[in-house]
Amino acid sequence: MPTFDIVSELNEEEVKNATENANRELATRFDFRNVEASFEFKDSTVVMSAQDDFQLKQMMDILRSALVKRGVNTSSMDRNDSSHTGRIHRQTIGFKQGIDQPLAKKIVKLIKDKKLKVQAAIQGEQLRVTGKKRDDLQDVMALLKQEDLGQPLQFNNFRD
Repeated sequence: MPTFDIVSELNEEEVKNATENANRELATRFDFRNVEASFEFKDSTVVMSAQDDFQLKQMMDILRSALVKRGVNTSSMDRNDSSHTGRIHRQTIGFKQGIDQPLAKKIVKLIKDKKLKVQAAIQGEQLRVTGKKRDDLQDVMALLKQEDLGQPLQFNNFRD
């Protein structure tokens, strides 16, 4: 029986490269000249630091464009509130990975509501979809690509 897995994974190497590219762009921008501002990638998060809250917003746009250029979906970004100590403002950006339980249940319900002849089973942080026909599985893929679920999904392990 044909099957495939629905996962939500992040290529951390590409995020690291995008962070380095954003740092290079900061060094060349005129509005960030003589300003202490930087991006730092550590532990699957990006820490932005600048002298002003307005500069953090500009840096967010720079990071977004760098991520898009590297092929990372920006809907996986999870922004935290900015904090400041002294004259430095910091903001931490995490990235969503894996499919949590509420989202998995929402995906299963979405598949069942379309009355496709497939079964979806939650397996930890991924879902396995099984069906008798390959076309039914492709319909599920098309359905999930069409929906806005708040985080990027990938389809792995397609077996016929």
